[in-house]
Amino acid sequence: MAGSLGSAMHPWFASLLIASTTVSFACAQEKPATPPAPAADKTATSTEDPMATVPRDKVSYNMGRTTAKNMVDVGFKPDINAYMEGVKSALEGAAPKFTEEEMAEAVKKFKAALPSDAQLKRTKAIKSGKEYLATNGKRKEVTTTASGLQYEVLKAADGPKPQATDIVKVHYHGTLVDGTVFDSSVDRKAPISFRLDGVIPGWTEGVLLMNKGSKYKFVIPNKLAYGDQGQGAVGPNETLIFEVELLDINPPEAAK
Repeated sequence: MAGSLGSAMHPWFASLLIASTTVSFACAQEKPATPPAPAADKTATSTEDPMATVPRDKVSYNMGRTTAKNMVDVGFKPDINAYMEGVKSALEGAAPKFTEEEMAEAVKKFKAALPSDAQLKRTKAIKSGKEYLATNGKRKEVTTTASGLQYEVLKAADGPKPQATDIVKVHYHGTLVDGTVFDSSVDRKAPISFRLDGVIPGWTEGVLLMNKGSKYKFVIPNKLAYGDQGQGAVGPNETLIFEVELLDINPPEAAK
């Protein structure tokens, strides 16, 4: 997406705007109250520097870190020496090192190379999914299969296990790694039935592990879910979390 630097519509520039607004608000909040002038001298004014109490090291660090993080988030790694040279020249009021035309051309190329919102969402989904899987996989209650599927037994049972062609009846609750609920038969109070080999690979593999009457929690990597396409409320490359209770199993003939 070739976003507009002036309009600040890209997430990076929106974040910078929010960060600068936050700093401005913080400074306004921390500004010490000016004592009222003595009644006998209405011309008295305060010469106190309103920035005197601002923790400059922390504010400066936060601004630098926020700016750099937003650059990295869009895939741009700045030249730290050039970056600091630009900051220093602005603070000292020095003339710019490059002409306005040179900087405008550089910014034009930067804008053209910016990833689209969709690309940023995909990248974020992949990163957050990997981080969640890595953390969750370290828990002793969790088993990770060869495909990358993670499962945890919430309630064990000794009933039969289904075959891939069976019709299973389940209750489930599905969320994204950030806790957003995207689908839930539990919330609808209506379990569903479907042929087990007709759903996403992570579901098929996971439910085949279950005994009738058991309840499992699955963390399904994006490659075993909806992949790069997404589906409905599930965006591209999302890792999915399901709590599934296997209520019943029927052979495919039962559907007929």
